[in-house]
Amino acid sequence: MCGICGQFRFDGKEVSSKSLDNMMTKLARRGPDSSGKWIRGSIGFGHQRLSIIDLSNLGSQPMIDDKLELTLVFNGTIYNYKSLRAQLTDKGYTFFSHSDTEVILKAYHHWGESCLEHLDGMFVFVIWDQPSKKLFIARDRMGIKPLYFNSTSKAFTFASNSQALLTQNLDKSINPVALHQQLSLHGVVPAPNTIINGIQKLKPGTFMTLNSKGRIQEKTYWKPTAKRPEGKISNQEYIEKTHELLSAAVIKRMNASDVPIGVLLSGGLDSSLIVALLKEAGHERIRTFSIGFEDIEDESGSEFEYSDQIVSRFNTEHKKYKVSNEEVLPRLSEAVINMAEPMVGQDAVAFYLLSEQVSKHTKVVLSGQGADEAFAGYFWYPKMAKENGDEIECFSKHYVDRPHEEYLQTVVSKYQGENHTHIWLDKEFSKTGAESFIDKVFRTDMTRLIVDDPVKRVDNMTMAWGLEARVPFMDTDLVEWALSIPPSLKMKEEGKHPLKSISRGLLPDSVIDRKKGYFPMPALKYIQGDFLEFMSDILLSGACRNRGIFDKHYVNKVIDSPRDYMTALNGSRLWHLALLEYWFQINLDS
Repeated sequence: MCGICGQFRFDGKEVSSKSLDNMMTKLARRGPDSSGKWIRGSIGFGHQRLSIIDLSNLGSQPMIDDKLELTLVFNGTIYNYKSLRAQLTDKGYTFFSHSDTEVILKAYHHWGESCLEHLDGMFVFVIWDQPSKKLFIARDRMGIKPLYFNSTSKAFTFASNSQALLTQNLDKSINPVALHQQLSLHGVVPAPNTIINGIQKLKPGTFMTLNSKGRIQEKTYWKPTAKRPEGKISNQEYIEKTHELLSAAVIKRMNASDVPIGVLLSGGLDSSLIVALLKEAGHERIRTFSIGFEDIEDESGSEFEYSDQIVSRFNTEHKKYKVSNEEVLPRLSEAVINMAEPMVGQDAVAFYLLSEQVSKHTKVVLSGQGADEAFAGYFWYPKMAKENGDEIECFSKHYVDRPHEEYLQTVVSKYQGENHTHIWLDKEFSKTGAESFIDKVFRTDMTRLIVDDPVKRVDNMTMAWGLEARVPFMDTDLVEWALSIPPSLKMKEEGKHPLKSISRGLLPDSVIDRKKGYFPMPALKYIQGDFLEFMSDILLSGACRNRGIFDKHYVNKVIDSPRDYMTALNGSRLWHLALLEYWFQINLDS
C-alpha cells in the first residue's frame, strides 16, 4: 500500500532531509496519493502513501503518537485490524484514526515485540521507540512486503526498494554469493543477500531491533514445519479444511479495504477459484482483469480461452488486454527500472503491463500466487519425489538453472568459487521440522524461494502503478495447513488435488482439468528476431565487457544458439544473462 524509507544515524550527525527526499523520489510510484517526512535529529522517516484503509489525512504517515512517544512507517495491510482495535480499546487505548497503521502502534505499545503474534496480514513496518531510543523493524511471515537496508558503523538506512538505497553512498560492487544464486535459482537471491554488496534485505518472518550505538539484534519469529498433524485425518478432512481456510483467506482480503477490489484472472485454476469463492460468499459485481500476448510457434501467449469461461459463468465485470510482441520490447526498460532486484520470470513484464491498465480502475487486486508452491502444482515436484540419493542433487537436477560446472564457464575467474547455491540449499534442507525430502522441498519453496521469485515480481510490478496485490494462497494459516498435507495427496491428479476437489461443481471441468499453464510470454522464452538482437546488443556492449562478470566465449555460444541453452524449468539462459546485465545498466550505470 506504500513505499517507506528512513535512516538511523550512530555518528552524531542529523538525518539529511535531502537524503530522505532522494529516496522518496524512487518510491513515489509505490505511493502516489501523498507523501510525508519526519526527522528528529539522528532518526528520520519518509513515506509515500497509497490510500486504501482510512482515506482521510488521519491515516497519513509517518504516523506519530505523541502520547505513546512512538513514530511509525508501514507498508502493507493488517487484515484483522478491526478486531485488534476492539481488543485494544477494551484495554483502555483510544484511537484518533480508523487506520490499520494506528492499530500497529497501539499493539506494539501493549505487547512489545510479541505484537507480531497478533498481526494477520502482509507488512513491513519500522517503529521509533522514543522512550527506549531504539528502532523496531518487522516483516510479515511470508515476506510479501519487502524491506532493503544498508548497515554501516555510521548509519542504518532502509527502503522498500533497492533503487531508493542506491541514491545513498554505499558499496555497489557485485556480491559473488548472490551472483551464483541469481544464475542458478532463476533470479532468486534468498535474504539477507542481494546482488549488491551494500544492500541487504530482511528475512521473511523476522524482526530486528537497533539501539543508538548501532547494535543490531535479529530474531525469526515464524518457523513453520512440514509434518503431519497428530491424530488420523482423512483425505476428505484435509480437503474440507483447505476449503474452509482458503475461503476465509479470500474473504478477509476482500473485506479489509475502503476502496473497490478486483481479481487478476489468468484463466488458470488458482485465480478462477478465487472468483468462485468470492461468488460463493455472496459477492456480486466482481471485477476481473486478464492479459495475453502473441503466440510463438505452438506456444500460446494467452489463456483467454479459459478466462472467458470464468467471466461467462460468474458474470464478472471484465476487462481483457491483448499485447503484441512489438509493444513489449519498447516497454521492457520500464519494467526493469521498477525491479528492486533482477527478475527473470517471464511474467514480470506481463504483470507490469497488466497493472498499468488495472490501476486505472482499482487500487487493490487479489492474485493467485503461491497456490502452485503450497499445493504442488509444478511439474518438477513429482519428478523430485521419485528421486533417490543425495537430497540436494535430487532437487538441483530438476530445479537449478545451470550445474556448478557450467556456472564456472559462465563467469570470469573473479567470480568463480564455491557452489554457494548448494551450500544454501544444504542449510535449508538441514533444518528440523520436515517429515521427508519432498516435505523439505515444499517448505523451502514456500517459505524462502517464493519470496524472491513470484511474490517479489507481483509486488514490484503492481506497486509500480500504485496497485496493491493481495495473495490469499499465501495466508499464513493456509500455508501452515498446506505444509501439513501429505505430499502424495497434493500431487494427485498431476498436482493441486485439494484445490481441484474444492473446484468441482464451482468451476467448469475444462478449467480444472486443463494442462497446467503459466502466465505466458513466449517472446522471452524462445528468443528470436528483435528480442535476440536486443539481448545480443546488451551482452556484447562495452558496459557489459567493462563490468567483467561474464566469460565472453560462453556468452557468444549462448547468443549463437539460444535454444540449446534452456533451463530445467524451460527458461532461457540467454534471457537470464541479458536481464541481469540490463538491470545493472539501468540501475547502477545511469
